Amino acid sequence: MSAQHVLLQFSADPWNARFEDLEGRLAFTVTMVDENPNLIMKLTREAPWAQQHSDIMGPSNSYFYFGPNRTPGYLKREASTSRYFVAQNGKEFKWKVAPQRYECVDSKGTTMAVWETSQLEDEFHARLTIKNAALAVVTELMTTLTLNRIAQVLNW
Repeated sequence: MSAQHVLLQFSADPWNARFEDLEGRLAFTVTMVDENPNLIMKLTREAPWAQQHSDIMGPSNSYFYFGPNRTPGYLKREASTSRYFVAQNGKEFKWKVAPQRYECVDSKGTTMAVWETSQLEDEFHARLTIKNAALAVVTELMTTLTLNRIAQVLNW
């Protein structure tokens, strides 16, 4: 089993994207479910990829409910570009956010995932490298990555 997994993100649109592994297996999709009266999105961990990894745990879907005009609701912001989250297993993680690179680290500072935009000649928009140790929280990791990308696009 490899120590890391690479997913390629197709589409720069954080509201509508797909992620595939290097073998072309669909891993995750982000889609709009409804926009009336407010936006609802769904992130789905897809079976073709998930069935290849027995370490995956947690939910296979997550939903995003936005307020009127895609407002963020309550966001706790600090004077930092980092964004924190606690997974269902109780472990704390942090996304270090930069314009073209996000890095997710655990509470010990160990890198769990890195998202980087691609080069112009690439057919995909970004590359996400996930450490094997992060598979237990991969849906939560993808959910928070998606929220961070939306926050960046909307200047939250």
